[in-house]
Amino acid sequence: MKSFKRLTFMMMLSLVVIIAAACGNNSAKEDGEGNSGSGEGSGELSGSITVSGSSAMQPLVAAAAEQFMNENPDVDVQVQAGGSGTGLSQVSEGSVDIGNSDVFAEEKEGIPADELVDHKVAVVGMTAAVNPEVGIKDISKEDLKKVFTGEIKNWKELGGKDQKIVLVNRPDSSGTRDTFVKYGLDGETPAEGVTEDSSNTVKKIISETEGSVGYLAFSYFTDDTVTPLSVDGVKATDENVQKGEFPIWAYQHSYTKGEADGVAKEFLDYMMSEEFQKSVLKDQGYIPAIDMKVERDAEGKQTDK
Repeated sequence: MKSFKRLTFMMMLSLVVIIAAACGNNSAKEDGEGNSGSGEGSGELSGSITVSGSSAMQPLVAAAAEQFMNENPDVDVQVQAGGSGTGLSQVSEGSVDIGNSDVFAEEKEGIPADELVDHKVAVVGMTAAVNPEVGIKDISKEDLKKVFTGEIKNWKELGGKDQKIVLVNRPDSSGTRDTFVKYGLDGETPAEGVTEDSSNTVKKIISETEGSVGYLAFSYFTDDTVTPLSVDGVKATDENVQKGEFPIWAYQHSYTKGEADGVAKEFLDYMMSEEFQKSVLKDQGYIPAIDMKVERDAEGKQTDK
């Protein structure tokens, strides 16, 4: 009988210990939630990231950063330009969190594309931009190539003013240049001209220089200081890009080294959300990737979705 009582007592004591331990674990779990560096459990995101790369993407990413920081006051997003090549190099090296590019990483020599994760946050259309006084608004693709390779040297040869053509190019590291050369010039190398690092500067030079021509993303055509050219009678519009009728366009890529996490992941998720794509992104002059009726791969092959 004593043995039975002792056994019963020991079993009850063990049960009390187990219950106490379980309560303690639950309490610790509850107390520990939300204490990560990003504040995920508490709903408060904190930290900082640096984004660099394509200057054509800069207005879009800067607008996204402003909105994102307004919604997350403990977050700091620094946005820098410098060109697609710079963004890809820096994110590959780990010196920035996100590298923006107008081109696929596979297209840039020396970039370990297999180490990067691609986030196609938008589509950008591009076209030739001229000084409003040159006197033309449409150009054939063949003549476009002749203008940029230096074969045509005066706008009067195309029915415009008697003005010498002044070429305004982007540097070799520019994704905007890569896209324009690939899809606007069919890979032909532009002749020497003025070379500028920034799309903003290109626009300013074109607006102030008689006879000048360069190339810009649609998002820069916000006023009448420069004139966007139609190509083969097809206007440079979002709708024509979406339908696959206007040829000069590219994805806007945000690359991370490996899978994004923390603030970088939350920022990219925000940029790719339908709310952002349908509002801020469109307001900035970009084309939502979700609205495309066609798609392209890294080799430039275009197919219907």
